[in-house]
Amino acid sequence: MKDEIRLYMFQTGVLKCKENNIKMNASLDPYEIPVPWYFIKHPKGNIVIDGGNAVECATNPKEHWGGITDVYWPEMKAEEGCENVIKGLDIDPASIKYVLQSHLHLDHTGAIGRFPNATHMVQRKEYEYAFTADWFATGGYIRKDFDRPNLKWHFLEIEKNEIYDVYGDGVIKIIPTPGHSPGHCSFLITLPIDGAILLTVDAAYTIDHYEDKALPGFLASAVDAVRSVAKLREIAAINDALVVTGHDPEAWGKFRKGPKQFYK
Repeated sequence: MKDEIRLYMFQTGVLKCKENNIKMNASLDPYEIPVPWYFIKHPKGNIVIDGGNAVECATNPKEHWGGITDVYWPEMKAEEGCENVIKGLDIDPASIKYVLQSHLHLDHTGAIGRFPNATHMVQRKEYEYAFTADWFATGGYIRKDFDRPNLKWHFLEIEKNEIYDVYGDGVIKIIPTPGHSPGHCSFLITLPIDGAILLTVDAAYTIDHYEDKALPGFLASAVDAVRSVAKLREIAAINDALVVTGHDPEAWGKFRKGPKQFYK
């Protein structure tokens, strides 16, 4: 059964912004970042992590995202939408058991409501904040992505050094990493052959952030962000994990990409 476990890495195009949107106090030069998401094939039920941008961004970003497109402009193709990618793998969308949300920012909510049998898992504090965000954060939450009828939610309440093991088999662990947003989580994926892979998601946008050389261009708490990165470095060291940062345009190119390549 273990040989059936696979981790696929995909992206829903790119976001065009400025360097200081990603690295605090950096330049105003144009900067382009990948928008990753992940699919895990697992014998207990298939899993999508985040889903990237909503597929609506392929046709009319301004209508779907509104004014935030003046800062972050998404470029993607409809076939990069997570549901279309899953179908392209010859996997029934109805087989997706969980959609795991690192957080609910607009470039991570592309899978919500796309898979009819999925339970959507997110930190309760993140879900609540998405509806009541502070003024500087409201543009990052697109309510029509996550405020949909007939969604099944499972709200996590994990804090500090707690870790949630999705299937209880050590393969998919959810780690609270607040800072970028109040309820942000990262993921430790441990595979039978390739070993541990740490998906920092937006707890560390880039390698510079992961190595304490820059703060992210957007955050809810600088103190929490720094402490979450320190925790992730410790987890990576203990588990000898491959580290995958959230939006690093240089580092992202070094990983195996689906659908032809995967980790197992």
